[in-house]
Amino acid sequence: MNVENNQECFVQLWLRLERTRRLLGGQYRRFCVRAVLKVWFGTEATDAFIWAVCRQASLLLDDEQTVCGWDVLPPPALCPRIHRELLRSVVAVRLGIGVRKVDLRALDSAYSIAFPKSTPINVNKQKQ
Repeated sequence: MNVENNQECFVQLWLRLERTRRLLGGQYRRFCVRAVLKVWFGTEATDAFIWAVCRQASLLLDDEQTVCGWDVLPPPALCPRIHRELLRSVVAVRLGIGVRKVDLRALDSAYSIAFPKSTPINVNKQKQ
């Protein structure tokens, strides 16, 4: 699987995430980070790679229990923030770059393209 830091790749990742959710559901398998990464990367998804992705995503969400390897994930269209940070950490770990170098504007606009009827993600919101 080819991972890049651009909008076209992010659209494909969002769509592939939804397809993977349906595939795992059809096989009566758990939709979790570990299963998603094993489907996407096969033998390249070692325990160290999975741990690095889970660790990055948990740090980004400021919650150690939200993204653990075995926890069941909600559908991407219903809870996009968890999946946004998951995709962000997958790209960062796969490319060997920092999570701050991942193009968030492209990632969020790709979500709007992949799920056009959902509420868009706005990362540029000012926290008060």
